[in-house]
Amino acid sequence: MKRLLSYLKPHKTVMAAATALVLLIIVVELYRPIIIGDAIDDYINGYYTPYTVTEAGTPGAVRYGDLSLAKYAGDAAAPSGDTDIRFYQLFLYEERYYMAEALTAEESTLLRDADTDALASFLEESGAAPLTRDQLKELRRPDFTGILIAAGLYLAMLLAGFALNAADTWMLQKMGQQIIYTMREEVFSHIHSLSLSFFNTTPVGKLVTRVSNDTEAVNELFTTILVKLFKNIVKIIGYAVVMLSIDVRMALCSFALLPLVTGLTFFFRHMSRKAYQLTRNRITELNTFLSEHISGMKLIQIFAREKEKYREFETKSEQLYQANWREVMTFAIFRPAIYLVSVLAMILIIGTGSASVLSGTLSLGTLFIFITYISSFFEPIQELAEQFGTLQSSLASAEKLFSVLDEQPEIVSPEAPRAVQIRGRIEFRHVWFAYEKEDYILKDVSFVIEPGQRVAFVGATGAGKSSVLNLIGRYFDIQKGEILIDGVNIKDIDTDVLRGAIGQVQQDVFLFTGDIKSNISLRNEAITLDEVKRAARIVHADSFIEKMPQGYDAPVTERGSTLSAGQRQLLSFARTLAYNPAILVLDEATANIDTETESMITSALEKLMEGRTTIMVAHRLSTIQHADNIIVMHQGRIRESGTHQELLAQNGLYKNLYDLQLVDA
Repeated sequence: MKRLLSYLKPHKTVMAAATALVLLIIVVELYRPIIIGDAIDDYINGYYTPYTVTEAGTPGAVRYGDLSLAKYAGDAAAPSGDTDIRFYQLFLYEERYYMAEALTAEESTLLRDADTDALASFLEESGAAPLTRDQLKELRRPDFTGILIAAGLYLAMLLAGFALNAADTWMLQKMGQQIIYTMREEVFSHIHSLSLSFFNTTPVGKLVTRVSNDTEAVNELFTTILVKLFKNIVKIIGYAVVMLSIDVRMALCSFALLPLVTGLTFFFRHMSRKAYQLTRNRITELNTFLSEHISGMKLIQIFAREKEKYREFETKSEQLYQANWREVMTFAIFRPAIYLVSVLAMILIIGTGSASVLSGTLSLGTLFIFITYISSFFEPIQELAEQFGTLQSSLASAEKLFSVLDEQPEIVSPEAPRAVQIRGRIEFRHVWFAYEKEDYILKDVSFVIEPGQRVAFVGATGAGKSSVLNLIGRYFDIQKGEILIDGVNIKDIDTDVLRGAIGQVQQDVFLFTGDIKSNISLRNEAITLDEVKRAARIVHADSFIEKMPQGYDAPVTERGSTLSAGQRQLLSFARTLAYNPAILVLDEATANIDTETESMITSALEKLMEGRTTIMVAHRLSTIQHADNIIVMHQGRIRESGTHQELLAQNGLYKNLYDLQLVDA
């Protein structure tokens, strides 16, 4: 959590403003029921308040016959022995209103609460006549005005709440999206910095889940959870304080079921945390399975394994279904349980409050306020428990994100790289290398390649040929020895500079979704369209590109699935040529090209290799016969080296490989 909150530092002002808005929203929400409660007591039940004779023109005065009356400003429910003040009281009897004079405010209250027979006797003795409609409207005019004011104030509070909530949501969503944008870029950039060994052991689907799903889960934390947690905690405290300030006895009745709610909440937190963690793990597993098997769909179809893979997918989908179902059921039990407790609390409040209203110790407006508060009091408690569950989910996702960010790249550029103008001299000095611990792939390998020289590596599978190519670009670090480029240890050269000087053409060509020109330039703005076309023309890729309806703007689907293997390889040649490297690496570059296509690009390869240090790995010895030097590797060591003719004359490993290929041919 501390690490997550560090992302809020650039947004401290926004968070402070959002917090202030939340406090204002809570004040508005707490005040709205009070407006209605006061309106009930002061205006809707306004006929309970006695009138006193006042001078004409007094604010709030109304006419009743020859009298000018105003609402009694004192406490109508309190005894008063003041007989100098003339009190008039409205009485409701048999659905008609009457106005009668009472001696005191206390007598007014007693008569108002008297039984029907006593009230009828009093009205008959006082000679009170039923009020006309106009008289009643005149007497209740201040009450009607007060109701309109209360309604206007309530509407203003609704609009203020809407505006405050809209502003708060806008601020938080914008801040959250900015944080997630930063975090997503940070994760993606960090993934780019990791070494190849990390990608050899980490499923692609897991990384996709981290960058997409997990960042969105963390987004909930910043846009919703943190502020709502604060809001609900303050709201619960606010409800409690306001209820205690209005009526302590009723407030304590409202809090009677809180221990039960607390127990349910802690139980829910425990169950939801497990459910969230299980769901996140199942989503990662399913994404990993999908990514791997969709990429390998061709292989699945070749071996007719669709039904078996479907059953595997069905198992993983069922596991995710069960995890989601467990999560849903956790909420399905908790929500009704809290609702049941809130209903029980409502019954308790209505029962206790109604008895108090009938006994005259509680006003009807106050009872309304408590009923409204108790219906809202348990909502933040319920949300609080659910938010703790979502918080656990966000923290679980954040933990997975940070596990990626905490992965340290094995290959790091030096802090003070040496400046070098790479010409292409490569030297291996007693190099030992292993992918796993001390299981050495290369053993005491030493050789020198001069600038512009063409060198080929041959040998059986697993001899270490491709490892040599990977080490030149420093995709892995060696355990012993030194690798030098133009006399400088590659560990002292900036990795971007080093790899920028090496153009590599691999057997398995990877093309990105986009178009032809972007796959040649890799969206490098320094490479112009003319340079792209020139590179394609030199390797004869233009022969098929220009036949396409959109030419260099022709769309390329994922992995270039709509292009032939030969066409993809030609694009790879054009890509390498466009970057104009000093060192050219050909890793089985012509393995997927047919004889006709191979003969077509032979001259292009000659131009491509001209003036460049070229390192080739090939199983077909016919493609490397004209190399300046051929290095034969066996079990991680250099066994032979020389030209094609020299190696044949030695009658060693190279001669055996050559003879085997002649027999196969």
